[in-house]
Amino acid sequence: MALFSRKKDQHPDDGVGGGDDSAVPDAAPAASEQVPEADTTPAPDVTVPDVTVEAVPAVGISTTAFRGLGSQHPSDAPAAAAPTIPVRTPRPPAEAPAPTETVPGLKDNVLLRHALAQLAEQSTPQDLIHVGRALLQGHLFLRIKGDARTLVSEGKDLPLGIATVDGKPYVLAYSSGAALSESVAADGDTDTSAMGQPVTTVLRYALGGTYEGLIIDHASAPRRAILPREFVQRIIDSADPQLTLKKLLAAPRTPETAAEVAAALTTAPIWVAVNTGPDGRTGIAETRMTDGARYVEVYSHPIEVAGTGRSDKSAAIPAAKLAELLRTDATITGVLVDPAGPWIQLERADLGPLLAVTEPSDGEG
Repeated sequence: MALFSRKKDQHPDDGVGGGDDSAVPDAAPAASEQVPEADTTPAPDVTVPDVTVEAVPAVGISTTAFRGLGSQHPSDAPAAAAPTIPVRTPRPPAEAPAPTETVPGLKDNVLLRHALAQLAEQSTPQDLIHVGRALLQGHLFLRIKGDARTLVSEGKDLPLGIATVDGKPYVLAYSSGAALSESVAADGDTDTSAMGQPVTTVLRYALGGTYEGLIIDHASAPRRAILPREFVQRIIDSADPQLTLKKLLAAPRTPETAAEVAAALTTAPIWVAVNTGPDGRTGIAETRMTDGARYVEVYSHPIEVAGTGRSDKSAAIPAAKLAELLRTDATITGVLVDPAGPWIQLERADLGPLLAVTEPSDGEG
């Protein structure tokens, strides 16, 4: 088995081959746009006894199906003066696990591997939400029939591993070199290559064809997942094409990380969690410390709101509106970005670039 990571268009942050995302328009969702929330209906456990795999030998797949995230029309983002709702939840680790290479030369998507490791035979929709969150914080490997390097040099199409489930095709993708090796061990086809690609490239590829979705780590039971096309579509629809905040939060922390995240909050699409308090008034969720410190919760994607496991709804918020909220209420200590983890807590002193953002005056912008 020839395993390698394609180096063309390599991104300095992920160490795997990249793709060209320049053709994808950068459209930040509006606050009134449909946003995903957790589907509370238990997903059935579906056994698929007969699965034909194109480009690789047949592989039996038994997996948990997931109906995808539900959606609704939320109210507009609340005004700066809206009451806040204190929220206290146990925090996951702030930083992502250390980078690993379970196969030398192939950098694992450690967050996705961790999310898949939590899956059981009877997984819940919330489990799959965490898979979707982790999916956006790294890259995926595609399995190629033959030597991908030679095929690329000869200008030939790359035959990807495609699984057919109930007559419907799904793209096969992998979270790590180990997961891909397990796939090879399951079917014995060693005439295989691996190509690492940014997750957005893989998701757009799956949506650009007639595929029904994505199967991740299909030979790694029970650490595998089916992501239906509707679920994939909702993830990509609200994703920052550059995944700026997610890359920063998934990367090892440096003394510059806080400043880089603060700067990214001024340009990347962001969301807040909104809910209704006992008095019937709607407010933005925040985390309050025992010493009274208050941190507005800010999210890099609507699925991050669903990842908290609360009943909050997500609403897009312009950077200028968040800055206005912070300037208006001086008792707010700072912001907490992606509380479901990996997260970062920024103090008011870190938020100079954000606090400087204002709404454009008439005739500007």
